Amino acid sequence: MPRLCGLILAAGASSRMGRDKALLPWPPGARDGSTLLSAAISALQPFADGVVVVVGKNADSLSPVIEARGASMVRNLSPERGQFSSLQIGLREVLAQGGDAAMMTPVDCPPLSPATLKLLRAEFDKALADDRWAVAPESHGRRGHPLFANRALMDAFLSAPLTSNAREVKHAHAQRFAYVPVPDPQLSVDMNTPEEYAAVAALAPCQPR
Repeated sequence: MPRLCGLILAAGASSRMGRDKALLPWPPGARDGSTLLSAAISALQPFADGVVVVVGKNADSLSPVIEARGASMVRNLSPERGQFSSLQIGLREVLAQGGDAAMMTPVDCPPLSPATLKLLRAEFDKALADDRWAVAPESHGRRGHPLFANRALMDAFLSAPLTSNAREVKHAHAQRFAYVPVPDPQLSVDMNTPEEYAAVAALAPCQPR
């Protein structure tokens, strides 16, 4: 089986949110310092052979979280080039660490449940046996993250020009993708503004106080 690494993209400026989305409390109302970033790392770790986090100008504020959770960090020195540049930087780091498959997600996607991630990992293994390249979750017609990608899809992302984007690459290889229905209500939600965060938080299980 491939050596699967988690990959979290957290280099964005979060300009519409007004604060770094990676450091938003998660679960909502958490008082133990848990954030979207720490929750994402913890969610991926049981199913991966390591987790890589791509950071940008927020490196100083995110590095303590990354180190505390036992993940590794790589920096995008020019995050203004967009998320695709962070994806390529992260995938190169996954390869440098000996990974040949990646479980990828932006940091602002609420982590899926352990049961769902276990299902996706099992379906990814099946998809590889059927000569598919990738598995992703879907719910009510919407597709989300994490995206499980094999080495062939990683190479396709890395060989694409920086002016491209992940959607274009996925569309070019659509026949190689498998989508798995999942029950998680937070799949593929938008969380770019304080109002959207509040709406998503209302759907999430709150931490006991």
